[in-house]
Amino acid sequence: MSQQPKFKRRKKLIKPRLQLKLTLTFVGLSALSLLLQLVLFQSALSNAALDLPNDSELLMSNSNAVLMRVVAISFGVFLPLTFLVGILSTFRIAGPVYRFEQFLQAVQRGERPRNFRLRKGDELTGLAQLINDATQPLRGLEEDGEGSSEDLDAAPSLARDADVEQPEREQA
Repeated sequence: MSQQPKFKRRKKLIKPRLQLKLTLTFVGLSALSLLLQLVLFQSALSNAALDLPNDSELLMSNSNAVLMRVVAISFGVFLPLTFLVGILSTFRIAGPVYRFEQFLQAVQRGERPRNFRLRKGDELTGLAQLINDATQPLRGLEEDGEGSSEDLDAAPSLARDADVEQPEREQA
């Protein structure tokens, strides 16, 4: 049994538009949560200042600067971190989607690619198997993913016009 070559994706932005859209959604939600945190802290400090018998004005005047510094540090740390985690987490989805597109384009061109596998840790493995199974008759492959010469001659091609009749299989 031959060993499968191990491929490691080096390019993390495989489908940049999809990955950036999802990642910027994560970043936007993080920014909104940090702003909500600022409003809640400011409200809590205002209520605490009102309950103080002395120095409530001093607390209110210093609290804005302190809260803005804390929020700026939070934005500086958490938003880039969220962006990085977003790119790395979408990598396991975008890679398989890219592979599906490449495989299906090959089938559409009339090629007969062999079954493909996703890397360990990739998402959408069930969809990958479904795509392999669904395109198997179009590619003229046997159950093991290998094609026979008889099947290759008789396999329909997506690249051909739908009106053209396909040769009939010989009954063995």
